Amino acid sequence: MDAYEFRHIVTFEDTDLLGNVNFVNYLSWQGRARELFLRDFASGVVAGFGGGVRLLTVNCGCTFLKELTVFDEVVVRMRLTELGQTQMVMGFEYWRQLPSGGEELVATGEQRCACVQPDATGRMVPARVPQEMRQILDLTKPAAGSPAWLRQGVHE
Repeated sequence: MDAYEFRHIVTFEDTDLLGNVNFVNYLSWQGRARELFLRDFASGVVAGFGGGVRLLTVNCGCTFLKELTVFDEVVVRMRLTELGQTQMVMGFEYWRQLPSGGEELVATGEQRCACVQPDATGRMVPARVPQEMRQILDLTKPAAGSPAWLRQGVHE
């Protein structure tokens, strides 16, 4: 798999008074893609969140290229762009599905996450990225010569 996909149909709830998708929803979709990816491929990591390693968003951002409006179908594609000992960076692309069957890039984004765990005093300290997560995230790194955006993990 070259990327993880999250599919969404824009509803009125996603839009502002002008009928455009509110900027905060793009960030929400990043989080949803990340969480569904973990559910689908790293359930053991998710099960350990309660008492062990936790995943925290350090920063995130989005660059808007074109507007989305109500009933647009959007595919958010997430892939690993950097993997360190305790942090990872995921890149996101937001593609509008066109009636012709094509796609149009409408936004790009990035999210840096850190792994932490409580120490003996309960304070959160850096933790290594769990091996299960490291192995599955490695699958979302684009391979040289791989076809663009293989469709895996599709959700409505």
